[in-house]
Amino acid sequence: MAKTPTTKGSAETATAAPQLSNRERPAEPRRYEASKEEMLEYYRQMLLIRRFEEKAGQLYGLGLIGGFCHLYIGQEAVAVGLQSALEPGRDSVITGYRDHGHMLAYGIDPNVIMAELTGRAAGISKGKGGSMHMFSVEHKFYGGHGIVGAQVSLGTGLAFKHKYAGDGGVCMAYFGDGAANQGQVYESFNMAELWKLPIIYVIENNQYAMGTSVNRASSEDQLYKRGESFRIPGIQVDGMDVLAVRGAAETALEWVRAGKGPILLELKTYRYRGHSMSDPAKYRSRDEVQAVRDKSDPIEHLKRELEAAGVTADEVKKIDTDIKRIVAESADFAEQSPEPDLSELYTDVLVETY
Repeated sequence: MAKTPTTKGSAETATAAPQLSNRERPAEPRRYEASKEEMLEYYRQMLLIRRFEEKAGQLYGLGLIGGFCHLYIGQEAVAVGLQSALEPGRDSVITGYRDHGHMLAYGIDPNVIMAELTGRAAGISKGKGGSMHMFSVEHKFYGGHGIVGAQVSLGTGLAFKHKYAGDGGVCMAYFGDGAANQGQVYESFNMAELWKLPIIYVIENNQYAMGTSVNRASSEDQLYKRGESFRIPGIQVDGMDVLAVRGAAETALEWVRAGKGPILLELKTYRYRGHSMSDPAKYRSRDEVQAVRDKSDPIEHLKRELEAAGVTADEVKKIDTDIKRIVAESADFAEQSPEPDLSELYTDVLVETY
């Protein structure tokens, strides 16, 4: 049989030529130019999360918080930077089990969060959810999920609801670098892009998942690229800089609200504590953790910005004092609140009463 000659339009020639992408991409994010008042509010919110989580760790050690407890210390700039750009009551938020900080960043009362952590009737889920399963339909905060990656599929459903209802809302679905390897994440990506759903997928890459370095666990450790095969654009962001995070949020929201479908943000961040309160974190050195604290702490970083903007040490100290008072009051509220009545075991199991 005669060999078919290679022509200019043949497959051989086509694969040798460089492939040019014709996909539209979002603009490169710009660091948010915040006013002094905005920076003071971001500082206040991040400090509230830090002090609240430190207090939660103390209460866990005293046996007042049971079960699992995953602290957000070190990652505060992610939730504050992203959620400061959302519209509470319109946009929805869903996350995994490291959820206290996200609730605080969405303006939910610290008293009812701490009461939930301690399993009290005054808790936001009546003491039944605990650390990992807190909800507030009023605030459009949908958990708090203990199954790794499950919130990604549920968040895609929330985004479908926003589009179906035409309410203009966007869903922000958080997950970690460990959950980024879950199969249901990619099923969700496929559906979200096909239907152009209004969702921002946020990978909080704190480097270690449960205890294994992302470099050892992921063949592609540049996680912002994970949506490319589904035509979902990705952006990598410094998750330790609240103004860089807010700038990325602006870009992502502009893309999604324009009806262009989902977008993926990888926030490079770091947790100072173990995966949970029961994790001794022997997979990394103390020197490594201290180096991140010294060089990249999000709260100290913003404090320097405030000083450059003319905020005095007394103004910063007043915020610190107020936050300590709020957190102490939340702990007192939780400790003094009664536990749920035993009859509550049989409520909220089903939507209707049967």
